[in-house]
Amino acid sequence: MLTSRPSSISVAVPWGSWLGLARTLLATATAATLVFTDADTLFTPLLGRGPGPHCTGLSDIGAFCLAGPEHADLVRWACVAVLLVVASGWRPRFTALPHWWIAFSVSTSASIPDGGEQVNQVLTLLLVPVLLADPRRWHWQPSPPGDRVVRPGGRGMVLVATAVVLLFAIRLQVAGIYFQASVAKLSKAEWADGTVMYYWLNHHSFGAPGWLQPVTDALVNQPVSVALLTWTPLAIEFALAVSLLLRPAVRWWLLPFGVLLHVGIAVLMGLWSFSLAMMAAQVLLLVPMGANLPGSWQAVRDLVGRRGAQQPGEGAPGAVAEPTERPKKDEPVLAGQLSH
Repeated sequence: MLTSRPSSISVAVPWGSWLGLARTLLATATAATLVFTDADTLFTPLLGRGPGPHCTGLSDIGAFCLAGPEHADLVRWACVAVLLVVASGWRPRFTALPHWWIAFSVSTSASIPDGGEQVNQVLTLLLVPVLLADPRRWHWQPSPPGDRVVRPGGRGMVLVATAVVLLFAIRLQVAGIYFQASVAKLSKAEWADGTVMYYWLNHHSFGAPGWLQPVTDALVNQPVSVALLTWTPLAIEFALAVSLLLRPAVRWWLLPFGVLLHVGIAVLMGLWSFSLAMMAAQVLLLVPMGANLPGSWQAVRDLVGRRGAQQPGEGAPGAVAEPTERPKKDEPVLAGQLSH
């Protein structure tokens, strides 16, 4: 007779404050685009299509298309206000859908959206079901204790499992972006021979800013340094692409290299919103699900003057109690067990 021993599967509570940081970066990226780009530039006329917003198909449901071009500036600033609320971390379950709608509106109706806006749109969409189940008041709060989310006979396990699956889908998406970015470049002779940064940093639109040109000129005019400037980003992108195959401790070490890559892109080429969106993508790719920023929630409480205002367990009805013990950096909080 065949017998089976009971086994269990542990599921991590995925709503940590690192997830909140990713949301703040995504919202800040879109807000920066809207603040520093006026409506005339955002919806500049295109050959054969005229001025924007460009509304075809699903883009008709975007904020700018619904309001019409005459209200584009009003909508732009209203979107900035909503994005600042999202970036603050207040009520993730209430702000998740408006966040995606604004990212979608910008990406689909702007005349010349960049890759960062497209990434932002996809990530915020995949995060909607994850955040609708997020029980926290602020996304800076630590992961809620597992027994608060998963109760016998409750639906918490389904919500947690769904969130974990979607967050893993985001990781696959981001890894695919970096894989394509690194491998596709090698088909271009300038990337393969290590000279492409000479041309990019001297480009009239995307080249280095004037105050940096003496430094960049000295670097790109030397064969060894221009090759390092060209091949180092490729190596970082490929490492990010295969990061899912690496141990969590190694992925933590990759995060600062990925951030430095996009800080360099922002400073040298001026692509700030793109870089912020990709930093958020790296957080979702590399940081363990449910991980918390050290002291992030306490810092927010201090900022708003709420230290000591409430004792644990004395909050408003439905408030999530903070865990008395923090998980280790690479150890997820257990939400419960599925037995079979």
